[in-house]
Amino acid sequence: MAEKMKLEIVTPYKKVVDTEVEEVTATGKLGEFGVLPGHAPFLTSLKIGELVYKNNGATEHMFLNWGYFEIREDKIIVLVETAEAASDIDIERAKAAQGRAEEALKKLTTEDKQFKVYEAALERAIIRMQVAGKGSNK
Repeated sequence: MAEKMKLEIVTPYKKVVDTEVEEVTATGKLGEFGVLPGHAPFLTSLKIGELVYKNNGATEHMFLNWGYFEIREDKIIVLVETAEAASDIDIERAKAAQGRAEEALKKLTTEDKQFKVYEAALERAIIRMQVAGKGSNK
């Protein structure tokens, strides 16, 4: 059995991560899951959440915004809208986004077309701050 897996995290703009890892944990649509070397192939969708990977004993935390996760033959490919390392997250910007989303949601009902948009913005802001708290912040 292999001791490491290849991990690639790709956004529409660039490849964010390209490294060998010992394990990966991510937030799927149906809940959190973990992957170790030798894992059976599968494909799943990701929701707004955190991805954690271990590389040479060091743990790295990343914020992911919607996407897909595929593992095949000890290679993981993660395709997401956006991805940020915990150390790259601007906490003040995330707090401002949270405030804007909360204010907008106060004025809307669940039937409003914009409700889901601001609800997702609020979820992104909260999770970004949670992930940022797990890394060395700016």
